[in-house]
Amino acid sequence: MSSRSDGKGQPEKTGRRLPRRLFARFHHLTISMKITIVYTVILLVILLLTSVCLGAGVYFAYYHQARKEVDFSEQQVLQQISEGRRFDDSFFQNDPIVPGVVLRVTDITGSVIFENDARYPSLSDIEANEIPLHRPFWATDNSKIANFHDSSIYHRSVDVMYNGNIYTLHFLRTITAERMFLKKLLWFLLSTVLLGFIVALAAGYFLSRHALKPIRDITATARRIETTNMDQRIAVPPTHDEVEELAHTFNHMLDRLQAGFSQQQRFVSDASHELRTPVTVILGYSDLLSRWGQKDAKVLREGIQSIRSEAEDMQQLIEKLLFLARADQKRQVLHKDYLELSELVEDVTKKMKLVTKDHSVTLLKNDKGTIYADPVTIRQMMRIFLENSRKYTPKGGHLTVSSEREPDGHHILLTLADDGIGIAPEDQEKVWGRFYRVDQSRTKAKGVSGTGLGLSIAKWICDQHDIGISMESALGKGTAIHLHIPLAEDEMQG
Repeated sequence: MSSRSDGKGQPEKTGRRLPRRLFARFHHLTISMKITIVYTVILLVILLLTSVCLGAGVYFAYYHQARKEVDFSEQQVLQQISEGRRFDDSFFQNDPIVPGVVLRVTDITGSVIFENDARYPSLSDIEANEIPLHRPFWATDNSKIANFHDSSIYHRSVDVMYNGNIYTLHFLRTITAERMFLKKLLWFLLSTVLLGFIVALAAGYFLSRHALKPIRDITATARRIETTNMDQRIAVPPTHDEVEELAHTFNHMLDRLQAGFSQQQRFVSDASHELRTPVTVILGYSDLLSRWGQKDAKVLREGIQSIRSEAEDMQQLIEKLLFLARADQKRQVLHKDYLELSELVEDVTKKMKLVTKDHSVTLLKNDKGTIYADPVTIRQMMRIFLENSRKYTPKGGHLTVSSEREPDGHHILLTLADDGIGIAPEDQEKVWGRFYRVDQSRTKAKGVSGTGLGLSIAKWICDQHDIGISMESALGKGTAIHLHIPLAEDEMQG
C-alpha cells in the first residue's frame, strides 16, 4: 500500500516543484535575459489575443452574414407563399432569394418538386454530413451545418401549408469561400505570431544587452579596481538616462573612495612619522641612562626630563589622533547647552595670559551673546587658535582677541589675531589638513614644533557648531582668524 501511495504522490510533488524550479532558474538569470523573456512573453500574449479576437471577429462576421441572408430569403419566400404565388419560374420574378441562397422545396414524401439550383448535394448527403453537436453559437435551433471535403453548407428547413398540402422549404447557403479564407487567415495569424515571437526574442535580447552594456562596463571596472589602483573610471554614455546617472554616481563614489584611501594612507604615514621621533628619542635616552645615568646625576636629570617631555608630546599626539578618529566615526559626543559666549572668551583669554610670558594677550572687545554649544570643545577650539598664534609669533609679539555682534544680529564675530610670521596665500587652504605645517624647515629653525593636527580639530569643532571660518594673513604681517558664531534661537527671537 505504501509503495502505491508513494507512486501516486510522486507526480503531484513533481508537479508542484516544477513551477518553483522554473521560478528559481528565472530568478538566477541575467537582467538582460529577464527583460527579454518578460517582454517577449508580453508581446506573445498580445499577439495571441489580437489573433484570437481578429479570427473570431472575421468568423462571426462571415457566418453571421450567411444567417442574415438565409433569414431574409426565408421571410421573402414565406411572404410570396402567403400571397398565393406558385412554385414555378414566375416565383423568382421579384428576387425573393438573396444571391447565393438556394431554395429547395419537397413534398410530404420527400420528393423535390422545385429548386432554383440543382448543383447542390442531395438532402440525404447533406443530412449524412451534418454536425449537430458542433452547431455555431449564432445558428438557430432549426439551422444546421454540413461539412464536406472542400466546402460547408448552412441549411434550414421550414414546413408550410400550401393549397391544402404540406411542403418543406429547404434554404441552403454555401460558405466555401469563407471557410477557405478563414483557414488561410488562421495560418497567417499563426505564422505572424510565430514570426513576431522570434523577432521579439532576438530584438529584445539585442536591445537589452545594448541598453545594459554600461552596467556590464561598471561591473567589469569594479572588478578591476583595487585599493592600490583606483585610477580607472567608467566611461559615461551621453544618454541622459538612469544609466548615465549611475555612471556619474559610481565615478563620484570612486573619487571619494580614492580620496579617502589617499587621506588614510597619508594619515597613517604622517602619524607613524610623528610617533617615530619621540620613540627614537626615548629609546636613545633610555640607552644613555642604562650606561651612564646611574653614575652621572646630570645625565640622569637630562634623560628623565627629555623622556618626560617626549612622552607628554606623544600623549598629546595620541589624544589628538583619538579625537579625530572618534570624529571620523561620528562617535565624538558633544554636550551642547546655552552658554554666554563673553564669559568663555574672557576666561580663555585670561588663562592664555597666565601661560604666555613672551607675548602680550589683549582682549579688545567682548560683546555679550548667548550661543548653543558644547563648552568643552568651544574652549578647546579657541585655545587651539591662540596656541597656534603664540607658536608662530616671535617673542615680544602681540595676540589680540575681539568679540562683537555682527550687523545682521544673528552672529557674533570672534576674531583671534597675531602679528607673527603669517601664512602665504597658497597655503591658507591647506592649513586645515591633517599633519600639514607651513614651511617646516623655517619654523623648526625658530624652535616651533607641533603635530599639524590642531587646526584640523578646530575646523571639525567649527563645523559641528555651524561656525563659519575666514582667514586674513600675509607673510611677515601676521594672521587673523574670523569666527562667525551663530547666536542661540531664543536670543535672536528676543
